Amino acid sequence: MTAYRLGLVGYALSHSLSPKIHTAALQSCGLRGDYSLFPIHPDNKEGLEELLAQVRSGEIHGLNVTIPHKQNVIPFLDELTPTAKSIGAVNTIYVRDNKLVGGNTDAPGFLVDLKKFLTTETHTCPGGKCQGRHGDAHALVLGAGGAARAIICDLLNNGWDVTIAARRLEQAQQLALSFPNYELLVTNFESLQADFRPVTFDLLVNTTPVGMTPNTGQSPWPENLPFPSHAVIYDLVYNPRETKLVKDACSQGLRATTGLGMLIEQAALAFEIWTGRNPPREKLWNAIDN
Repeated sequence: MTAYRLGLVGYALSHSLSPKIHTAALQSCGLRGDYSLFPIHPDNKEGLEELLAQVRSGEIHGLNVTIPHKQNVIPFLDELTPTAKSIGAVNTIYVRDNKLVGGNTDAPGFLVDLKKFLTTETHTCPGGKCQGRHGDAHALVLGAGGAARAIICDLLNNGWDVTIAARRLEQAQQLALSFPNYELLVTNFESLQADFRPVTFDLLVNTTPVGMTPNTGQSPWPENLPFPSHAVIYDLVYNPRETKLVKDACSQGLRATTGLGMLIEQAALAFEIWTGRNPPREKLWNAIDN
């Protein structure tokens, strides 16, 4: 039986949940193997190339990629999947037909978890104040970095209208230009506060790191600005388990969740690419709850 050697490359990695998730995936599928962390400094291109050579040779069966290397790995790959190419970022690396391939399971992982969240009636907002599911039409995405690019790509491909809000308007405009086949609206946070129409958004997605541990008292949503009156709130930040954005949205009766489900789904999709096995999600959730 193959002993799978899997891992994650990025910097820094000390708080990663991926080893727990993938170890549980291996065990639940009855597979032998291990999942290691490969912290490589952003400037260490030689170290990155040497690590990818181990994937190419079969010494490592699969790699996840996280910041700051989601773009850095691309010059060392032979091929990108259509999803990775359209997003311009890689989070999963593997060998197919003797080619080193870069894929991206972030976007489909987000969509799978979002659909689950939109269709479930069970949730954990404080005091049970959350409202039920509402129709999906227009999404407001906070942030204009690499994570925003993946989320926007997925939303556009699934029929959503998208507005990008970033602290720097030019960054939002630049991101919008990378989707030439779509008409995206752009704004900055100052304009959002001055000229906001709360009824226009069905989904609010935070793709910024604001609110992440240790800065748990921060929220990316402008203070004193009401949330869209019937929106679902999705915060990609998952550490802490309940961010200030999620708490604030729930206190106003909105449905809100962090990105922990996306983390699970993107991991499971990558694991299936590497092993051909689809791990039971319950086991993966149990691994990070313990």
